[in-house]
Amino acid sequence: MSFVDEITLHLKAGDGGNGIESWLHEKGKEFMGPAGGDGGRGGDVYLKAVRDIGRLASYRFGNLFVAKRGGDGMRKSRHGKNGEDIELEVPVGSVVTNRATGRIFEFLAEGDRAMVLRGGRGGLGNEHFKSSRNVRPTQFTLGKEGEVGDFDVELRLIADAGLIGFPNAGKSSLLNELTAAKAKVGSYAFTTLEPNLGAFHGFIIADIPGLIEGASEGRGLGTKFLRHIARTKLLIHCLSLEEKSLLKAYKTVRDELTAHAPELGGKKEVIVLTKADTKNLKEIKKAVTAMKKKSKHVLVVSVIDDELLKKFKADLVNILQKA
Repeated sequence: MSFVDEITLHLKAGDGGNGIESWLHEKGKEFMGPAGGDGGRGGDVYLKAVRDIGRLASYRFGNLFVAKRGGDGMRKSRHGKNGEDIELEVPVGSVVTNRATGRIFEFLAEGDRAMVLRGGRGGLGNEHFKSSRNVRPTQFTLGKEGEVGDFDVELRLIADAGLIGFPNAGKSSLLNELTAAKAKVGSYAFTTLEPNLGAFHGFIIADIPGLIEGASEGRGLGTKFLRHIARTKLLIHCLSLEEKSLLKAYKTVRDELTAHAPELGGKKEVIVLTKADTKNLKEIKKAVTAMKKKSKHVLVVSVIDDELLKKFKADLVNILQKA
């Protein structure tokens, strides 16, 4: 099942049940008085956050949900049954917007729950209208309609660090080495078509699909995945040492970040020079010196050099703990 990080849900709360006109009858005593019960309340609609980033995919082929209607009032002053509420699950990190009202709900922690639509009030039975001046009321009211609305759900991943960079910068390979993730790795651009998450010493790292020039305007995978780094504490900017110009590659990605959201430019950043096995020590030192002008944290890594990988992991843990 493909990854879904945005969807529109069509939701409706339950209508209230109708009140009724009814009269109390006992043996030998007809029409003793009004006894029509009130209708039940319609069910409400709730959203709840779960730790499952793939949850929205289950709504792709069925995104209309209606809560139960309240039961009609009954004889002998019995109230109708309240309609059952419905509760839909959304991934932690979801931002839900009511299209009609503009109201926004954010789900930042597992278990966060919010009522987004209220069920209709039940109608009143004729007993409700009994008074000293109206001993035989025939009035009753119908139930109110439940609220209805279209809700745009947008997932923004919550992670401690986000791996960013050009396609084929080695992000997925690095994530697989650091965590138990099994991200797809290939020798062609845009191997990663959806974010991948992994746990590294208690920190969550997200592998964001590769960015190219014009991504903030929709090129490549466009802004579809740029939003997933909005909540990260740290950016891990991967630059392949195979690039002809590291500075140009770095600037291209940084420009796209700030074009999408200026605040991304202020996030703490670690530059990681990947594929170190393709260069000699002199070239690597030269590259580190050049990139030190852009970030005080410049790390070098190769997933096939055990000593280099071990040092990289230790340095990254230290940086994450201070982020």
